[in-house]
Amino acid sequence: MTLEDLDAVDRRLINRLQEGLPLVARPYAAVAETLGIAEGDLLYRLERLREGGVLSRFGPMYHAERLGGGLTLAALAVPEADYERVTQAVNAFPEVAHNYRREHALNMWFVLATETPEAIDAAIAGIEAATGLPVYNMPKEEEFHVRLHLPV
Repeated sequence: MTLEDLDAVDRRLINRLQEGLPLVARPYAAVAETLGIAEGDLLYRLERLREGGVLSRFGPMYHAERLGGGLTLAALAVPEADYERVTQAVNAFPEVAHNYRREHALNMWFVLATETPEAIDAAIAGIEAATGLPVYNMPKEEEFHVRLHLPV
């Protein structure tokens, strides 16, 4: 699925959901009402957008540290010929929350989220073993809130 496959309602839905869901008993119904569609149509569209690869992730964002977990940004320098294999290996780890390709010597960046801060080291060791590459761990030193909204 490409952006050209999206109709006006799909675009409004994506734009609206970037603002978050309301904290009500039926959040999808509330958003559907603001878009002038049925709740079932909204849920169908979300499923179709996820399956089509337009939405790679849909869900809540948590502050892992506040919940007692661990969180870090990490990177790899992946040889181009090995990029697909390494991507599959890294993404197989449930601790990998996000994975991004970059035009840089460190061309794969990902976020690790674990149940405890101590589990970060184990996740990194596992990724190093699975990929055969050193992981560059870059724990957060200071938090900044950047509201990223990508209008469709």
